[in-house]
Amino acid sequence: MVLIVLSGPSGAGKSTLLKKLFAEFPDKFGFSVSHTTRSPRGGEVDGKDYHFTTQENFADLVSTNSFLEHATYAGNSYGTSLKAVEDVESVGRHCILDIEMEGVKQVKTSGRAAKFIFVRPPSLEILEERLRGRGSDKEEAIQKRLRQARNELEYAEGGVHDITIINDNVEEAYSQLKSYILEIIGETQ
Repeated sequence: MVLIVLSGPSGAGKSTLLKKLFAEFPDKFGFSVSHTTRSPRGGEVDGKDYHFTTQENFADLVSTNSFLEHATYAGNSYGTSLKAVEDVESVGRHCILDIEMEGVKQVKTSGRAAKFIFVRPPSLEILEERLRGRGSDKEEAIQKRLRQARNELEYAEGGVHDITIINDNVEEAYSQLKSYILEIIGETQ
């Protein structure tokens, strides 16, 4: 199984692209459900979108080396448990992680073979419009996300990802994502 790591700034459209991929290939890929200490957003379901947990429980998981990667982003902790990856792979699916820059760094040093895909917005201005359009974050959180986006874009310029997809048009971005992923898992369209 190929571990696929998708990263990019919050608001770049990673979730939208993944939803399209999973809808088209429901039996080929599995999403690693991450742990987080943040509160659920409207419509998010515990165990499906995230494993929502306390900071104390999260710290216990870190101390027992239960995570492939973990990081704090915008004041909340996020992590991908080894068990979540194993659960996806045990049913014969390629596991896809949706993680941020610190997580990418950890997976790269974990010794685990993976393919890294960076999804970026066409510009920081468009990213800001998308973040504000969500209506789910306060101004302080939006500013934190924009600062982090600048860091992630700078990190991505170093060539650490196998491919970068600019999400200016969802259909075009999805076509690029799908083509690349099918190629790396040895399938054709």
